[in-house]
Amino acid sequence: INELIQKRQLLEAFASIKYLEDETIAERDAEKYKDNPQEFVRKSKDVDLLYNSITNMIQSIVVGTLEQPTVEDTMLNSLVTLIAHEEAAHPNTGNTAGPGSDLLGTPRKWREEWREAINESARKRVQRVPMASNEEESFWLDLHLGFLQKQLSEDLLKIKLSVKKCYPEEYQVCDMYVEAFHNAVASHLQDLSQRPLEFNELYTLLDWVANIYRSELFLGHPDLKPEVKTENLSLLLTPADWDKLKNDYITLAKGKIKSYFGNILRLEVTEKWEKEVHPEVKENLYHSSLSFDIQTIIGEHMKISGAISRSLGTKMLELCLAELHEFVPRFGEEFVAWSTAQDSPVFAPYFTAYINSFHDLVSGLERVFKVNTEELQKILATLTRNFTNIFLNKLRTKAQPLLKKILTKDWILVTERPDLLASAVSQFSEHLQHMREPMGQELLRDVHKYVVREYIMQVIKPRRKMNGETRQQVSEKMNQEARILNNTLIGQGSDSDWLLPAIHHIANIIGEKKTDKIKEYVKELCQDYPDIR
Repeated sequence: INELIQKRQLLEAFASIKYLEDETIAERDAEKYKDNPQEFVRKSKDVDLLYNSITNMIQSIVVGTLEQPTVEDTMLNSLVTLIAHEEAAHPNTGNTAGPGSDLLGTPRKWREEWREAINESARKRVQRVPMASNEEESFWLDLHLGFLQKQLSEDLLKIKLSVKKCYPEEYQVCDMYVEAFHNAVASHLQDLSQRPLEFNELYTLLDWVANIYRSELFLGHPDLKPEVKTENLSLLLTPADWDKLKNDYITLAKGKIKSYFGNILRLEVTEKWEKEVHPEVKENLYHSSLSFDIQTIIGEHMKISGAISRSLGTKMLELCLAELHEFVPRFGEEFVAWSTAQDSPVFAPYFTAYINSFHDLVSGLERVFKVNTEELQKILATLTRNFTNIFLNKLRTKAQPLLKKILTKDWILVTERPDLLASAVSQFSEHLQHMREPMGQELLRDVHKYVVREYIMQVIKPRRKMNGETRQQVSEKMNQEARILNNTLIGQGSDSDWLLPAIHHIANIIGEKKTDKIKEYVKELCQDYPDIR
C-alpha cells in the first residue's frame, strides 16, 4: 500500500486501506481481538498511518501544483475523486473519536486538509519571493513588491486557466486560492510594516496597499476576471498597522519637506544672489521661482498622499503649511543678512521679485489648495516690511551724500552732471515698475516724496548769504535737477504729479530779485502746498 501511495496511485491505495479498515472493524465487532487487544491496536495503527500517508501525499500534491511548469490534470482529477470516495466511505455523522479510542471509520477530513494545503502553498509562494536588503539595493521594497505582484499574478492566472477545470464547482477553487494568497500577503505585509522603514519605503508600501493591490495592475487585472474577486477580501493591514504606517510617513515627511524648502533657499543663495543673476521679467514683472517651487513641493506631496487616503492628503497639506510658516522667516533672515552685508546690484530686482512671489504664493495657496492663509500673510507682511526698510535704507545711503552737497560751495561752483541724484535714485526706483500693483506704485510714491522732501530740506537750511548772481545760478541748477528728477520718476511710473512744482517753487523764490515776484511765488507755493505754513 505504501508503494502505491509513493507512486501516487492514491485511489488504489485508498481502496486497499478501506478494505483493511473494514476488515479490522468487522473483526473488532466479532470480538476477535478480545484475547489479543494489542493485535487490534497494531492493525488500527497501521490503518491510521496509511491514511496519514495519503493525507501527506494530498498536501504534497496540492502544494506542488503551482511549483510545476504545467498542471497535472489527471492527478488533480484523481485527487477530487479520492476525496469524494473518502467522504462517501466515512460519512460525517458528527461523532468524532474521543481521546484514547481508535480512529477506524471516522472521517479523515481530506477536504479540510486540501484547503490547508492551499494555504500552505500560498504561504510558501509568498515567502520565496526574492527580497534584497536595503544595503544591497536602495529600492529593495519596490523591487520586492514588483516580484510579488508578478509571481502571484502568474499563479492566479495559472489557477484560472489550468487548475480550476480540475475541480468541481462546489470546491470554489479560485476563491480558495485568492483567499489563501490574500491571507499570506497580509501576513507578509504585516511583517514588513514592523521594520524600520524610510520615507520612500513607507510611501511604496502605503501606495501598493491602497492603489495597486486591488487595481487592474494586480488582482483587478482583466485577465483574472471574473474568477478573481476582490470585493469580499478583508483588509490587508489591520487598522492599527495602517494608521501606524501613515503616522510614520507623516513623521518622516516633516524632515523631507524641511529639506526640500532648505534646498530652495540654498539654490537662491548660491545660484542667484552670489552669482548676481538678474531675475527674469514676465509680463513686465520681475519673476522668482520661489512661489512655484514651494507650491510644486506642496502639490506633489499632497497629491501622492491624497491618492493613498484623503485624510493623509489633508495631514500632508497641514504639515507643508506648518513647515512653510517656519521656512519663510528663515528665508527672510538669509535675504536680510545677505543684502545688508554687501551692496549688490541684484538686491533691488530680487527684493521686487520676492514681493511679487509672496503675492503669487498667497493667491496660489488660496486658489489651488483652498487654505486659510491668514497666518502666512502676517508672516509675509513682516518680511515685506523688513525688505522694504532695507530697500529704503539702501536708497538713502546712495542719495544722502548727493543731497548733502546741495547749496554747498562745491555744488554751486563745480559743473557736475545735473543727473547724478536722479541716477542714484533710479538705481532703486527703476525696479519698482516691475513690482506688482498696488505695492509697486505705493513704494514709488514714497521714493518720489522722500527725494523731493529731502531736497527741499537741504535747500531751506540756514546758510551764508548769496549774491544775486549766485542765487540765479542756484535757481537754474535746482530747476534743471528737479526737471531731470521728476521726469525720471514719472517716466518710471510715479503718479505723484502733486510733487512736481515743489522744488521749482523754491528755486523761483531763490532766483528772484523783485519782492513782488517773490511774494507771488510764495503765494503759489502756499496754494500748492497749504501745509507748508
